[in-house]
Amino acid sequence: MSDPSRGVAYDVLRAADERDAYVNLLLPQLLRERRIEGRDAAFATELVHGTLRLRGTYDAVIDSLVNRPLDPEVRDVLRLGAHQALSMRVPSHAAVSTSVSLVRRVVGHKTAGLVNAVMRKIAADDLDTWLERILQGRAGDDALAVRYSHPDWIVGGLRTALRSVDAADELEQLLAADNVPPRVTLVARPGLVDPARLPGRPGSVSPYARVLDGGDPGDVAAVRDGLAGVQDEGSQMVAVTLAEVTLEGPDARWLDLCAGPGGKAALLGALAAQRGAHLVANEVQPHRAELVRQGLRALPDVEVTVHDGREGPWEPGSFDRVLVDAPCTGLGALRRRPESRWRRSPDDLASLVPLQRDLLRRAVELTRPGGVVGYATCSPLVQETLEVVESVGPGVATLESVHRWWPHRDGTDAMFLALLRRR
Repeated sequence: MSDPSRGVAYDVLRAADERDAYVNLLLPQLLRERRIEGRDAAFATELVHGTLRLRGTYDAVIDSLVNRPLDPEVRDVLRLGAHQALSMRVPSHAAVSTSVSLVRRVVGHKTAGLVNAVMRKIAADDLDTWLERILQGRAGDDALAVRYSHPDWIVGGLRTALRSVDAADELEQLLAADNVPPRVTLVARPGLVDPARLPGRPGSVSPYARVLDGGDPGDVAAVRDGLAGVQDEGSQMVAVTLAEVTLEGPDARWLDLCAGPGGKAALLGALAAQRGAHLVANEVQPHRAELVRQGLRALPDVEVTVHDGREGPWEPGSFDRVLVDAPCTGLGALRRRPESRWRRSPDDLASLVPLQRDLLRRAVELTRPGGVVGYATCSPLVQETLEVVESVGPGVATLESVHRWWPHRDGTDAMFLALLRRR
């Protein structure tokens, strides 16, 4: 019988594959339901996230040993076993025996012999030896895709994004950084709590950040009360940078056009409140709008609305600052959402890019002359960033500056922000 930690890890992988479940939501839920705590919970968490991060590499190892198609259930058992044998401090015999027990439980006895034989071969060598073996005959982006466990199309997209800032030689650093688990980062919402009163060490780029080395952020009183939140530093800097832009004339009405789940809106709302400005936080999905309300509960002067950002009821030119945190592929957050690299495909751009363009055009329309628009994505792909910004005519808005934050440079998610001035 497989142990509970490995069982929950398997169930999360299958849910992510079969029904596109969000791992960061499902895993904590299953751990609570099955009363898995402490070291066992930590083991299950590393097993899930580590297996998802290195899935491409493990698949190359598995495929070098098996010359026939594998059922998805068997492949997930082997991926979990490979991560234990090659990347965790699990003895080889334990990685083999627990994988056999797990496949017997979830698939049946017929596949136990196959899993036993494959796992013994996997566990016979270390990861470096396997990489040397499976990379033979591969070159260029194909080799990088296997070594760093990214789909080929994402490797190519990241190479193009880095080339746009003359940093193509940093590609391997970026791919490697995507496989490093991120630290939990808190944000102190200005005017509500001083960063020095939060646990952790100061952040590297945001003046409001505190980085935790461990523990549950839900145990921090300021987080429970809405005075602080959990937010990546790159995300924080999007709000901070937009708020710091100099405006001539009024600066009383701010809009977050795509506010869910509310992290940037809460920081913008706190910054707006310090200046006596009013923030409208809009979200198209009612359940995400409720998350925004929860995140903004400690702020006195924020209005949460539920509209399609392209068609909301606001008057043209009625806002001084507008943020468009556009729906995107999310490929800038592969450190914390490793399943996204396997869930997304180039076809997603066909639906996302037109939406991004429409939202940006609408944001410019809602901004008064002389006001500023911040267009942000948690994706570095040029199709979702520079090309979208270039679709706004120069007679309508002027591109003032472009800001980027990177995992390998800044220790943040890969965030993009373009600031446009309404003409």
